[in-house]
Amino acid sequence: MRLTRYFLPVLKENPAEAQIVSHRYMLRAGMIRQQAAGIYSWLPLGYRVLRRIEAIVHEEQGRAGHIPVLMPTLQPADLWRESGRYDAYGPEMLRLKDRHERELLYGPTNEEMITDIFRAHVSSYRDLPLTLYHIQWKFRDEMRPRFGVMRGREFLMKDGYNFDIDREAALHAYNRHMVSYLRSYERMGLTAIPMRAASGPIGGDDTHEFLVLAQTGESEVFYDDRVTALKLGARAIDYDDRAQVAAVCAEFTALYARTDETHDPAAFAAIPEARRKVGRGIEVGQIFYFATKYSEPMGAVVVNEKGERVPVHMGSHGIGVSRLVGAIIEASHDERGIVWPLEVAPFPVGIVNLKQGDGAADAACAGLYAALAARGIEALYDDRDERAGAKFATMDLIGLPWRITVGPRGLAAGKVELTSRRTGESEEMSPEAAVTRVAALCGGRAG
Repeated sequence: MRLTRYFLPVLKENPAEAQIVSHRYMLRAGMIRQQAAGIYSWLPLGYRVLRRIEAIVHEEQGRAGHIPVLMPTLQPADLWRESGRYDAYGPEMLRLKDRHERELLYGPTNEEMITDIFRAHVSSYRDLPLTLYHIQWKFRDEMRPRFGVMRGREFLMKDGYNFDIDREAALHAYNRHMVSYLRSYERMGLTAIPMRAASGPIGGDDTHEFLVLAQTGESEVFYDDRVTALKLGARAIDYDDRAQVAAVCAEFTALYARTDETHDPAAFAAIPEARRKVGRGIEVGQIFYFATKYSEPMGAVVVNEKGERVPVHMGSHGIGVSRLVGAIIEASHDERGIVWPLEVAPFPVGIVNLKQGDGAADAACAGLYAALAARGIEALYDDRDERAGAKFATMDLIGLPWRITVGPRGLAAGKVELTSRRTGESEEMSPEAAVTRVAALCGGRAG
């Protein structure tokens, strides 16, 4: 993408309304624009990051055997009356009526609707286990929306729902979600710690939140420092192997890690003092097992092996897709701007032409751009007629992982400069070598 043909409305000054780093950099980098309190338009750069996160979530859900659907944003109020949650949910729910006076709501979550879909089409244990999920916009009318996409009223969320014949099978689904979430977050460059949490209006006794440590987090967290070193890495996981999946979950939940809502001071005090840590965390996901809380009142039953009609056991599992954009920035930035992990970066590499209009520099940049495209790598080429300092500032602000700098002086020696945004280290090499190096660094990432 040539920057002269792109829409990237960067700001030089910090917006007065932005109180935290992610909100400030998202506005300055031209990623979002506020349309109303807690409601944002996603501009091209931000939209690319959003779609990259969404793609990772889809890939990891597919790997775990979960099936995508798409449910509407508006839901009939009667479904929520069946479950008993319509009046109990509170003022965060946006209620409305259509022209025929039918009561609707803008969905804050989808337990009732997915249960309605299930009960209409599944009646036998032979169709289980089943996990359906979607990625859809939600609305919760926060009293004090703030911190940009970190606490907005409208947000993009992945929510999945498992249906199982009994508690044991449903807890395997719970564990399967935990492992798939851990892998998703690691691919995004995050350390997201599963912490025992409170269930809130969703319900159920078994629930974990996934929190990214950050000073701007909304939750106070207490944890054993060793939990931050745990990684799934490249290990192979058989999601149908209950023992293997349960063992991974045990590994990631054995060490003490809790939010303030479930904190146990006595258990925390038993940890050696050097390992006891108190901080703040950003919630980026949560998983629940709530047994028959929705299936029983809504009649979501199947015939079991004995011929008995039994309510299915369920759980729900959410990832804050739009919130993750802010969380990643909070976890990965410096004083100059964002530092994107490769897999979620809007572009893997930027090309900076230090002397736009110079024949040799223009030709070299065009050649680099074409050669990278031939390898499936879309670069952001800054071909503006701007001074070099402004171009470097833009690249630092938007945080692309790699930058190739092209100028007449270097070209005279047959060299361009390849720079890592994360480390700041630069190396001079031929244009051909730069293309080969970037292709290797990107590890096959397309786009």
